[in-house]
Amino acid sequence: MTDPRPAPRTTSLRDRHEALGASFTDFGGWEMPVRYTSDLAEHHAVRRAAGLFDISHMAEFEVDGPDAGSFLDYALAGRLSDIADDRAKYSLVLDERGGIIDDVIVYRRGAHSFLVVANAGNRDAVRAALRRRAGGRDVDVADHTDAVALVAVQGPIAAEVLGAASEISGYSTPLADLRYYRMSHARFTPEGGAAVDIDLGRTGYTGEDGFEVFVPWDQAPALWDALLRAGEPLGLVPAGLAARDTLRLEAGMPLYGHELGLDVLPAQAGLARAVAADKDDFVGKDGVAAPLEDDAPVLVGLVSEGRRAGRAGYEVFDGDERVGVITSGALSPTLGHPIAMALVSPRVAAPGAALTIDVRGTRIPATVTALPFYTRPVHQRNAK
Repeated sequence: MTDPRPAPRTTSLRDRHEALGASFTDFGGWEMPVRYTSDLAEHHAVRRAAGLFDISHMAEFEVDGPDAGSFLDYALAGRLSDIADDRAKYSLVLDERGGIIDDVIVYRRGAHSFLVVANAGNRDAVRAALRRRAGGRDVDVADHTDAVALVAVQGPIAAEVLGAASEISGYSTPLADLRYYRMSHARFTPEGGAAVDIDLGRTGYTGEDGFEVFVPWDQAPALWDALLRAGEPLGLVPAGLAARDTLRLEAGMPLYGHELGLDVLPAQAGLARAVAADKDDFVGKDGVAAPLEDDAPVLVGLVSEGRRAGRAGYEVFDGDERVGVITSGALSPTLGHPIAMALVSPRVAAPGAALTIDVRGTRIPATVTALPFYTRPVHQRNAK
């Protein structure tokens, strides 16, 4: 019998990953590097120096036209028309009931031009939603996912790594002046090759300082080589999805398919701030305007002692009563104890509440705590 599932896609960096000894996993329909050496080593490298990530599986949509700003105000939960050029904003794509189709980062490139970056596994759903909602407006939605690669440098020395890459020049905003959730434009000139335009966003998904570099698909290998060459003497290492997941969990950042989904309203996930409820109209407005049901689970952090961690799908109890489920969990490499995010009954969601997690038949005590679990040191946050 023929397997009806399509083969996982690979990025233009596949050869680089293989040469570095990566092991791979399927993620959102893409075969992506999960680790190169060890999860812990890559995690700690990002916290202490920097990691280089291939995130080319993310989806990129160009939204252009005179109605681009007002269209995004209607199509997404946030107010995108009021962000300035070369700034970015976190937002949500909601369905009509207020459920989350995806979370996205939107960059404004110009008066009538925006870039929407979505999760790899939700590419088709986001593209369909945007195009369907564009009907009757003077706007064009183009899917550039197959033309654009995305490489991320994350960690306290991320700016130093980029600055050491002599192949990158002509920053429209110098890295030293580029604030969080801003974009700069530059030129990348590979060895023996012609210069190409690249864009650099300063956002991040690890809780550290970080940059995402948008580069033409076929130029990503040369960029990867240039960044590794510049960064390895400073402590940069290639890092895979396993490290990225523990880093984002420590930073309390939700992941679609775990903390976010069609059955989760923004307020349940602590994302009410991403909804501009005072807009005249947007898809999902009626759903998010209604008060949450009394028993609607809400997202919390849980911390435990010992070494056994709750994992996604493990149940959470208050005494003998099941009150929720773990959405993500791990033994925190940075903090040294188990952490988890969970959707639990609002009745037990207050920080300090004592609960238990069923870890393969053993009840592990856990305490509700505010998110995030980890924030980078103040001197690093004030560095830019």
